[in-house]
Amino acid sequence: MIATSITIAMICVGIWAYLILARGAYWHASARDTTNIAGMAVPWPAVAAVIPARNESECIARSVQSLLRQDYRGPLTIVVVDDDSDDGTGAVAKDVAAGDGRLSVVRTTGPAAGWTGKLWAVSQGIAAAEAFHPEYLLLTDADIEHAPDTLSWLVAQSVNGRFVLTSLMAKLRCVSLAEKIHVPAFIYFFQMLYPFAWVARADSSTAAAAGGCMLVRADALASIGGIASIRGALIDDCSLAARLKTVGPIWLGLTKRARSIRPYPTFADVGRMVSRSAYSQLRYSLLALIATILGMAITFVAPPMLALFASGLPRYLGLLAWAAMTLSFVPTLRYYRLSPIWSVALPGIALLYMSYTLQSAYQHFRRRGGQWKGRVHADAPSVQ
Repeated sequence: MIATSITIAMICVGIWAYLILARGAYWHASARDTTNIAGMAVPWPAVAAVIPARNESECIARSVQSLLRQDYRGPLTIVVVDDDSDDGTGAVAKDVAAGDGRLSVVRTTGPAAGWTGKLWAVSQGIAAAEAFHPEYLLLTDADIEHAPDTLSWLVAQSVNGRFVLTSLMAKLRCVSLAEKIHVPAFIYFFQMLYPFAWVARADSSTAAAAGGCMLVRADALASIGGIASIRGALIDDCSLAARLKTVGPIWLGLTKRARSIRPYPTFADVGRMVSRSAYSQLRYSLLALIATILGMAITFVAPPMLALFASGLPRYLGLLAWAAMTLSFVPTLRYYRLSPIWSVALPGIALLYMSYTLQSAYQHFRRRGGQWKGRVHADAPSVQ
């Protein structure tokens, strides 16, 4: 028993030594939109913003207004795709524009066979935008509110860095208790899974993006077969990033310029959001699910269990791993203006995310996977 505890404790310390020292310094949360674009010489090419919106009447007005108020010096077209809404989303978008010729609203009754609803809507928006011959496409969501300089920063960063994809991780709402418990951890886990420093490295296969705010070079998108190349993807942002990284460099960072205004007031709301695509992230593989649950358990749950219930060397090693875990979470908490005390709860929060992952797999087996706004992505790959 003692030998087993020592072995587990040493594995925990080894994992956290790797995460802290050798995984792209993800925990620093330092990849941000801090570049000063004031002195950059930028041609300000034509941009088309595409917003897929299904029953988004509560959010679409603020999102559209924020795009109409951009200080961008180049041509800007905005296409809202009313994705078969029944709450007047399209009408709200038109009312906000008040006749501004930069905005158009198209309606789709999709999705077509083999497409997820969102990607079908995006494809229809891009098709409508092609009439304006944009050099870049801003793919954003109906719940994202942009600061006036968001597009200018994105274009300057993209042009000067020659990125085919430049993405900003919108700052998520963090007001309710459920949001405070889940949101910083979500960003932390995302950075752990996809270290942003590695995303920007040409010699790394790591590719990721944040679907709420992605500036894509139109010719690069066309070269990979367009949005149709990922038409069935639930995690469409990272799937698109992986495809685009094969044709050019990409960049991803945190931002306060773009903010999500969608509320998640309860644990159930967050659980539905996470479980919608968690099993898809594992490529619907039962083996990957088992490995993920075991991996999270030994990484996040074992250290405090050892610290609290073991003795001797295993306890000290457990305390060391728990301390590393706790300290690594602090920069993300500061980014969300939360007390560092929350970091002690990371093991418990990890247990919640483990339960959502299991729930996602359960929904998949019931053919109820990928539920979002009345649609079910049931035609998922078979279990591996």
